[in-house]
Order: sequence, then C-alpha cells, then structure tokens
Amino acid sequence: MTDPVDEGLKIIQSKPEGVLQSELWKEMGIDSRKCSRIVKKLEDDGLIERIEYKKDGVKTYLLRTKKMPVNPSDLLAGDELIPCISCELECIVEECHPLTDWMYQLAIIEHTNE
Repeated sequence: MTDPVDEGLKIIQSKPEGVLQSELWKEMGIDSRKCSRIVKKLEDDGLIERIEYKKDGVKTYLLRTKKMPVNPSDLLAGDELIPCISCELECIVEECHPLTDWMYQLAIIEHTNE
C-alpha cells in the first residue's frame, strides 16, 4: 500500500503549475480532513508551498513543490557536466544522444567505483 504522504507529493510534483488542495483530496480519494493533514506534513517538511487561492468565491490553496537546490555533483559524470545545462536543442529525452552518452558515462564511473 502506498504511503498517502508520498502519493500526495507525487501528485503535486506531477503538476508544475500546482494543484488546488480542494482537487487533491478528490484525486487521492480521501476526505478533506485527511488531505489537510497530508498537506500540513508536506509543508512542515519544506517540500511544498501552500498559496491562498480563491476559486468561484471559495477559499482554497494552490499547492506547488518547492524548488530545491541542486547538488552540483548530480550534474557531473566524472568531469563531464550534464549536456542539458547548455543545450539549445528541442529534443525528446528518451532519444537525446548527448544525454544518453552522459548517462552511460555516469553508469561506467559508478560501476568502476563499486
């Protein structure tokens, strides 16, 4: 069984523009009270931001994931910087050759460090 807090976070993360709290509990199939507890936990943990929002004259909240700082080492494969940083190509991630090569390089480095 999936942890409801993790499930709520995944739904919020899947919507970069945010999700209304009044819609989150419906999407999760839980009551608004349980949703409020989940949202409070995520907010207290610093994972989401909760912005007051009025929809059709009713107050609710817009929920968005907080931007987390990137660990610079996550952008490196050895001494190679992830190619997406300076890339100007319009591509499909699954078909991006520079990214695939970078990922293979990362896998090779991790495998040799084991």
